[in-house]
Amino acid sequence: MKEVIRNLEIKIKKLERELREELPEALKKAIALGDLRENAEYQTAKERQSYVQAELAQLKQRLSSLSMVNLSKIPADRVSYGSTVVLLDLDRDEEVTYRLVMAEEADVSKGFISTSSPIGRSLMGKEAGDEVTIRTPGGVKNYEVITLRTIHDEADQ
Repeated sequence: MKEVIRNLEIKIKKLERELREELPEALKKAIALGDLRENAEYQTAKERQSYVQAELAQLKQRLSSLSMVNLSKIPADRVSYGSTVVLLDLDRDEEVTYRLVMAEEADVSKGFISTSSPIGRSLMGKEAGDEVTIRTPGGVKNYEVITLRTIHDEADQ
C-alpha cells in the first residue's frame, strides 16, 4: 500500500505543477493570440485545466481514503487486502494463485487482482477450505481456497 500512496503523491505533485505553472503559461500565450471565442489554443488549455482540476480532486480523494485504511483491522485468518490465495479451479482441476491488491496495483498478468474486481469481491472473507463461486464476464467459475497467506503472514516473514 505504501507504493500506491507514493505513486498517488507523485501524480498529485505532477498535476499540481501543471495546474500552477504550465497551464497558466499556455493560457497566457493563447490570450495573446486575440479573440477567445475562436481561439482553439485557449479552448484546449481551458479544457485541460478543467480535466486536471477534476483528476487532482479525484486523486486527493483516493489518497485520503487510503490513508484511513487501518491494516491492523485486516483479518489474519480470512481473505482480505494483501492476501495471497491459492485456488483450485474445480472445473478444470488446475491451481491458480492470486494476490488481492488495491485497484491501482492490479495486474492480471502477475496474478494481482483488485479487491473490487468480481474475483476479489467473491474471495473477500473466505478461509482455506471454502468453496467459492465467482461470476465473471467470462462466465461462472468454481474454486476451492487451498491456501491463504494474509498481509500479516507476509509481515512476519
